[in-house]
Amino acid sequence: MATGSDPTGATDVKLLFTKMQGAGNDFVVIDGVTQPVELSSARIRRIADRRRGIGCDQVLLVTPPDDPDADFRYSIFNADGSRAAQCGNGARCMGRFLREKHLTRKRDLTLLTDGEPLSLSVMEDGRVVAGLATPQFTPADIPFLADGTAAQYSIDVQGQRLSMGVVSMGNPHAILMVDDCDRAPVDTLGPLLEQHERFPDRVNVGFMQILSPTEIKLRVFERGVGETEACGSGACAAAVHGIALGLLQREVSVQLPGGKLSISWLHDEDRVWLGGPTRTVFDGSILLRD
Repeated sequence: MATGSDPTGATDVKLLFTKMQGAGNDFVVIDGVTQPVELSSARIRRIADRRRGIGCDQVLLVTPPDDPDADFRYSIFNADGSRAAQCGNGARCMGRFLREKHLTRKRDLTLLTDGEPLSLSVMEDGRVVAGLATPQFTPADIPFLADGTAAQYSIDVQGQRLSMGVVSMGNPHAILMVDDCDRAPVDTLGPLLEQHERFPDRVNVGFMQILSPTEIKLRVFERGVGETEACGSGACAAAVHGIALGLLQREVSVQLPGGKLSISWLHDEDRVWLGGPTRTVFDGSILLRD
């Protein structure tokens, strides 16, 4: 990582990166194994800026593990500079990145996150399947302020009473069922729910339309980002909520604006497995100035 300075005393830091996407959910992936990396909130916002930086939904950083039972540590930063505990599509892109950059030859990997560790399996054809944490429904584990655990919760938003499911996939998700996903009020209701007082750590908001017992349409307003083309953990949360209600089967196809993802939750105590497309868009470098 090269550095330089100008007469004003500002320091330039050159950072190598790879731009990747999974079903339209786009990421800047940074190798912290072979180059030193220091990411402040300001630097993350600069990287994620679609006009003045590279542009992405999240910045992903891979570093050596601090646990001998894991292969790498995987850190996720939202476009607004905040940290996220989980990102399913990002994890699948990370699996591809680790193989393409020859950081590992293994096909089955364990990544440490700010939440539960996740598992990755890299298929022979290059597809990457991510095993997210077992879903959590207890409000304190999400976190969500409620008197007890329920299948659906009522919540008041600007005088409107809504019914929604709430689940943690290593990060918090609220799921609303809608009749028409394309017409769902994602832009208006999404930010109101994201920062609702009953979600102490904010929340990702999914708008789910059930097409059949094996297929749904979904749009997601991600905390710290806004609406994205796809959200892997959001797809898992929506499918899990539908399965828990008895409306969906254990294997579900999820249509998102950026493409299709496949979800499998075979038993209640199991991880949720997420599959779908990934692609490397380009490699590059960026000069960051403090």
